[in-house]
Amino acid sequence: MAASDPHQAADPEAVKRHPALFRAIRKRQNPKLRRTDITVTDDQAVKRAVKAASLGNAMEWFDFGIYSYLAATLGHVFFPSGNDTTQLLSSFATFAVAFLVRPLGGMFFGPMGDKIGRKKVLALTMILMAVGTFAIGVIPSHDTIGVGAPILLILFRMLQGFSTGGEYGGASTFIAEYAPDKRRGYFGSFLEFGTLAGYIGAAGLVTALYALLNDTQMEAWGWRIPFLVAGPLGLVGLYLRLRLDETPAFQKLEGGTAHATEAADGVETTAKGDLAKIFRTYWPTLILCICLVGAYNITDYMLLSYMPTYLSDELGYSETHGLLILLAVMVFLMAIISQVGKLSDRFGRKPLLMTGMIGFLVLSLPAFLLIRQGGIPAITIGMLMLGLSLVCMLGTMSAALPALFPTNVRYGSLSVGYNLSASIFGGTTPLVITALISWSGSNLMPAYYAMAAALVGVIAVACMKETANKPLAGSPPSVETSAEAEELVAAQTPDPKF
Repeated sequence: MAASDPHQAADPEAVKRHPALFRAIRKRQNPKLRRTDITVTDDQAVKRAVKAASLGNAMEWFDFGIYSYLAATLGHVFFPSGNDTTQLLSSFATFAVAFLVRPLGGMFFGPMGDKIGRKKVLALTMILMAVGTFAIGVIPSHDTIGVGAPILLILFRMLQGFSTGGEYGGASTFIAEYAPDKRRGYFGSFLEFGTLAGYIGAAGLVTALYALLNDTQMEAWGWRIPFLVAGPLGLVGLYLRLRLDETPAFQKLEGGTAHATEAADGVETTAKGDLAKIFRTYWPTLILCICLVGAYNITDYMLLSYMPTYLSDELGYSETHGLLILLAVMVFLMAIISQVGKLSDRFGRKPLLMTGMIGFLVLSLPAFLLIRQGGIPAITIGMLMLGLSLVCMLGTMSAALPALFPTNVRYGSLSVGYNLSASIFGGTTPLVITALISWSGSNLMPAYYAMAAALVGVIAVACMKETANKPLAGSPPSVETSAEAEELVAAQTPDPKF
């Protein structure tokens, strides 16, 4: 492979003897941008893309969230009678099963998204998720069909996990490739706004059911309602996604209607989506992605998925009590997440991500000590401490992760890296924390686990490059107005020397 800089490949003495020749080589390898090379975004198209990706993501995470909030009830319905902790562990193990197949989904859908387009794959993942979730709602209980019930539950959880393997990488890629460079953090934050909205919808519906129905009714039929709602929601998400155009960056990659740049040296002209190439060429960036996502997912699932179970099973609160507090915290995070995205555009991705990681490292133990004291004020303050640390990552990660990889392998690389990490660390978080508490007898184990994850995250953030306000690798610059494009071109012309 030829070096990108001729000075690195050539004899320094040759460079001195033939400076004009090597200037010509540099110019050929790095030609100046032309006005037609720069993508000027359509504001309405960007907003439609953000809306469809975010709403679709909200529906995916509504489907995924209802399982975690109904974990205790599902343990009673699908697993044989016995110790409550054993039933809960069985339920969380089934929760984790979906994450074990997520890397397979990422390896399948990611390269497909680099080959046939982001839009088609995102529509397919929406269909599969809705089918898997709806199917769980019609599975007979263990009392009715015995061991067939948990087997079917695991099967449809695997379908959910497989479809989710193509969701985050695709949705974050979709928004990142539509957004202008200087506002990618702001628009990217709406993806996690959708995630929070999905969790809030799931938590709100489950809370209402727990409030309106007794335990017998919940276990008999009440738990089915949230899963059955997934069918119509999936159709709405599918409709929104099918109405979108393909991203400008992918259209350029396929030689479509968007303007191609001849100035970006790394731009590829074909979408190969080669999985082997991803592991062979981009493995250092994959490792960085896995570390970032691991730290982010452990803290995310600990707070947004596991916390209601922690409050009910470890501290003795009712399911409704824990869910209501978490609902209030998530609504607050939704209210500020887009502002965090703006801050990441202004100050950079690294400062915001580092703030979140250090927040979990320093505040996890005090937060759980407060939560353990009990009482609504103490629990709320403790959860807000964790929530404010989390929102620094939530509002930034959707813009930071797609920028790690070039356009021709972005969907595939991000899907593989994200889902490997989510599988190993994210989905196992409730199971690992429950097991650690059972083993140690200490209900502060979630804090220690989050602190260990945050330490890895601090190191990973320190190692990543700043990507705010820069074009995505392998894509032309993307701006909001023609005037900005003209400024970019003019900035390349040096001042005349007299």
